[in-house]
Amino acid sequence: MTRASILLFLIAAVAVVVLAMTGDPGRASLVWLGWRIDMTAAAAVLIVLLAALLATVFWRIALWVIEIPRRNARKKAENRRRQGNEALTRGFLAAAAGDGSEARRLAQKAAELVEETPALVRVLAAQAAEAAGDLPAAKAAYNAMLGFPDMRLAGHKGLMQTALADNDRAEAVRHAQAAYGLTKTARWAWRALLEARLEEGDWSAALDLVQSALERKIVSPIVAERARAALLAASAASLETSADPRERAQALEFAAQSAKLKPGFAPGVVMAARLLQADGKTAKASALIEGAWKEAPHPALWLAYRDLKTNETKKDRARRLQALAALNPGARESRILSVEQALIAGEAAQARLAAGALTQEPPTARLCGLMARLAYALGQADEARAWMVRAVGAPQEADWSDLDPEGQAFAYAPADWARLVSTYAETGELIHPRFERRERVMTELPELPVSYEDSARFVSAEEIGADLLLIPDDPGPYGDALQAAAPPEPEPPPARRATGARRRLASGPRAAK
Repeated sequence: MTRASILLFLIAAVAVVVLAMTGDPGRASLVWLGWRIDMTAAAAVLIVLLAALLATVFWRIALWVIEIPRRNARKKAENRRRQGNEALTRGFLAAAAGDGSEARRLAQKAAELVEETPALVRVLAAQAAEAAGDLPAAKAAYNAMLGFPDMRLAGHKGLMQTALADNDRAEAVRHAQAAYGLTKTARWAWRALLEARLEEGDWSAALDLVQSALERKIVSPIVAERARAALLAASAASLETSADPRERAQALEFAAQSAKLKPGFAPGVVMAARLLQADGKTAKASALIEGAWKEAPHPALWLAYRDLKTNETKKDRARRLQALAALNPGARESRILSVEQALIAGEAAQARLAAGALTQEPPTARLCGLMARLAYALGQADEARAWMVRAVGAPQEADWSDLDPEGQAFAYAPADWARLVSTYAETGELIHPRFERRERVMTELPELPVSYEDSARFVSAEEIGADLLLIPDDPGPYGDALQAAAPPEPEPPPARRATGARRRLASGPRAAK
């Protein structure tokens, strides 16, 4: 307002100067209380304008003086707000850092200073109590939030976390269920419910949750598709060994749906192929595995493909496996399968030629064992022994550990299936329980004849962690001393009887199916 008055005064002054310069300044008279004042019109205008300007300035000064108490109150409120916000910020940082005592002190300070955002103060008080390890106080704070509609979701989440900290799974699930009903976008609530269903092995309820999350757009379609494929495979696995024909039919339906959703998901494909073979539908099982091999080759797939037919010669089986490898020739598993099928057919020279494609692969126990069997088939005993020794220290392959050495592939426990669903849904990767738990896996090492018992004993010492003996054929300069100190040679164990429960390698000494 003051600036506007000054601007008007300047404009009027310019107008008066222009008027005075025209040569006719005019006359103005003022009579007041017996006094008479005569002046030019321009001077009168300037006096009026000056008086108005002075009045405006005086009025502004008077208002400024009058508003001093209000300004002071506003300044104090602003300082309180600033201090309260600072206390909230520092309190949340202290709670995140786990400094419970400092967080509680700052929460109390914020409660005294902040009036506009009481919700934040309640959240800080609850988190500070959690950081201090005071679960009853944290529960009380979160329970208080349930009385406010805009804080109910945060209250349920906090109560779920405190219930989990108190090992009360049922209470945690109850709060997650309540939160999931309050909003469509609570991913944490959906995740907690899914984990609870997976832990219980309730695959059907987990499938419903995945479908609900897809409809609510909590998860992407690709994640939902992978989760459904894994859950359907888990459902099939739970029914596959049932004696009830209806449950086995349901298992086949689940496995087929899993294979259809994700053709590259080996567990679903292998189970579907096994169940189809049991129903006499070998052609459908073959087509299913062939499609999966094109998508993502896996060692369990070619083993299942090998066992689909039991009345063929070794040559026929080798040709069938070679046709499977040709569906995806550039894949590593296809190159390995080319060597395997040549060994099955007894064509060692062809196997050596096919093994040339694996020379650039990093050595693993599986590849070392394969090369040992190849060398043994070629009659190269020393090379076979060298590969066997190298296999002892080579790393195992995670994919190979999926195969149960005493039973079916992917014979996971419910807890393993639960982990598989979570991992595969998020990353598209298979877990490998036997590999992770360092359990025994299928061996690729050939069974040596009696003439190589000394070498077998050399490898056995490495496997059991004993002190290694030098190779008997080359004892070295300390051979005599070591032979004197070595324990007596044990008698050879009786020949083992072959059992149908143990899976043998495709190219090992076994009768053709």
